[in-house]
Amino acid sequence: MARFPTGVTVVAARNAAGEPFGLTVNAFTSVSLDPPMVLICIGHGSSSHDPILDAKGFVVNVLSATQAEVALRFATRPSEGRFDNVPWRPAPSGHPIVEDAAAWLDCVIDQVVTAGDHSIILAHTTALEASEAPALVFHGGEMGSTDR
Repeated sequence: MARFPTGVTVVAARNAAGEPFGLTVNAFTSVSLDPPMVLICIGHGSSSHDPILDAKGFVVNVLSATQAEVALRFATRPSEGRFDNVPWRPAPSGHPIVEDAAAWLDCVIDQVVTAGDHSIILAHTTALEASEAPALVFHGGEMGSTDR
């Protein structure tokens, strides 16, 4: 799978107390344009798995090429403190938009499908924004850019 280049995202939400949390996810794709739907896959063992489901929604932050450090931070344990010193603002849903992301999608969960040791989470997009910044990609164990 390391030979398949993927985009790098941070999927983020806020818990009932309003605290932000999130994780790095590269299993993200568009499912439908009408209505606008996406899917993400999260491992059952992830500390963010159940909180994402409990939040009933999330923001997919498509990281920009300058945000490899953010991707690594949200991919490591422990999950506490991942948002420390990471600037963010609330999406219309209140979930976190990571500043300087190449794009973001505010999503509401529609369906969860169990697939092996992961959950496939289907969600519809309620708001989004994109910039011209090149996106961060992961390929062959390294992070790079879509900048040509």
